[in-house]
Amino acid sequence: MDKKRKISIAAPYLDKKEIAAMRKPLLSGWLTQGSCVEDFEKRFAKIHGVRYAVATTSCTTALHLALLALGIGPGDEVIVPSFTWIATANAVEYAGARPVFCDIEPDTYNLSVKGLKALINPRTRAVIPVHLFGLCAEMDKIKPICQQHKLRIIEDAACAVGASVNGKKAGSFGDIGCFSFHPRKIVTTGEGGMCTTDNKTVARYLTALRNHGASIPEEKRSLSDKPYRLPDFNILGYNYRMTDLQGAIGLVQLSRLKSFILQRQRWAQWYRDELKGLKWLKMPFVPAGYRHSYQSFVCYVDENKAPCSRNELMEKLYSRGVNTRSGTIAVHMQNYYVRKYNIDPDSLPVAKDCHLHSLAIPLHNRMSPQDYKYVARILKGI
Repeated sequence: MDKKRKISIAAPYLDKKEIAAMRKPLLSGWLTQGSCVEDFEKRFAKIHGVRYAVATTSCTTALHLALLALGIGPGDEVIVPSFTWIATANAVEYAGARPVFCDIEPDTYNLSVKGLKALINPRTRAVIPVHLFGLCAEMDKIKPICQQHKLRIIEDAACAVGASVNGKKAGSFGDIGCFSFHPRKIVTTGEGGMCTTDNKTVARYLTALRNHGASIPEEKRSLSDKPYRLPDFNILGYNYRMTDLQGAIGLVQLSRLKSFILQRQRWAQWYRDELKGLKWLKMPFVPAGYRHSYQSFVCYVDENKAPCSRNELMEKLYSRGVNTRSGTIAVHMQNYYVRKYNIDPDSLPVAKDCHLHSLAIPLHNRMSPQDYKYVARILKGI
């Protein structure tokens, strides 16, 4: 490995502002979900053009709660793209429903509209389009299909904070949107997630579900002049609450969101210009009107033209101090799903192909211009 340089595939941007923000909950002694989380939710909802936002412990738990809030359960089928992180399908399993895997579009890596139409049947209750790597799925085509068949839409917007189509933000297209604040995401709170919705009843149900099913959250009871008042528990809930420490960090991160995305978009275009001579490396595709937030910069390696295989390329880059990753995984090829549903790996050929040939190269807000130039130089030199 090149000892002079080591470039990570992703790194959160945090500084003294986040540290200072944590003083409020630390000094107040109120560390669990409280006013900082509430402010974070309100700010997040405003940025994404929705009425309500409900914070959770992760995008995975946000997806789980979204399915439960929309009444998805045993006997139901939910269509999900196969090329995504495994949590998308796992959340359907948690709800007792069955994930039905759909192939993807080779250019965008997102859900195939043609594939979606072919999979709908009387058991289908919902669709989870994934806005993969920060590029929104074709919601203008997906939404009318779902409306025609009376299907609920849960957006897996784990990677898509701040992404949009013609000005309409990710998380505002369907019944519920679900976001992630993992350290690989553009905005991070360490771990954490968010549900977005315009439906007041759904928002209230999500709020109760994430807090053991309690009718009154602790942060409200603590301010009451009736300390003997206890909540009712009318539904089976979960402990999926975000902490105020995370909420405080999240507020600062949201203040940086616009600059984060602009910086990523600028360097994504720089990569396109700098690497256009590599005919074996296909750059990310962005349709007109789409605002890609570039949670990841994912390319496709054409091994028929490339100097080596995708995996060999990743090893060569690593040996020179450049960390890379596969774009993500083909979930239908993972052993749990292969065994449970007897899925043929070749049944979803585009997802399988991208599983084997996608390549994420470093792009994040802690990289310097010299880092980008180094990555490009190493790629062009292979």
